Amino acid sequence: MLRYIMLTLSGIICFTYICTAQELRVVNRAMVSDSIIHLNEAPGAGIAWIKNKQFASGTIEFDVKGKNVLQQSFVGIAFHGVNDSTYDAIYFRPFNFQVPEAGRRGHAVQYISLPGNDWPFLREQYPGKYEHEVNPSTDPNKWFHVKIVVTDTEASTYLNGERCLTVTLLGKQKKGMIGYWVGNGSGGDWKNLKLN
Repeated sequence: MLRYIMLTLSGIICFTYICTAQELRVVNRAMVSDSIIHLNEAPGAGIAWIKNKQFASGTIEFDVKGKNVLQQSFVGIAFHGVNDSTYDAIYFRPFNFQVPEAGRRGHAVQYISLPGNDWPFLREQYPGKYEHEVNPSTDPNKWFHVKIVVTDTEASTYLNGERCLTVTLLGKQKKGMIGYWVGNGSGGDWKNLKLN
């Protein structure tokens, strides 16, 4: 029992290819962690913030796995976090990776900046600007590799080496917490996080 409790309080993060154990503070989810971080499904968004870690600019890389179930797989990373409701995030909707409808495929990767710029507002006000299709198509039930390059003004996202989204950052904060992020009703799995 004690081992299980300890596993739920610690995670793995890699800094320039050097891995060390890190504590995570979990918001609105239960977590199990060994070499893989797993967040369960629950209503609302969930985050596992990396304790005592601030991120400003640079590269975020990780492997992530969701699932091919409509409206039940939103997996990504939150960064520049001020608190549990003010942060930027980039996430994927794996259930839209391989659908035949072009409209849904165009919602495969998404940038948000909370609290004022959630996906419904951005989709309505700026269609196609803060979300995009992923190409080449990726199996929605398998691990995929994500690289996000963050500067002072923008973020470029790559899936399996191919750029899939570049956006101008909307958040006023330029530095803050970083953590694993899931959307409403979604769980997910992460491994191999590297920050440079």
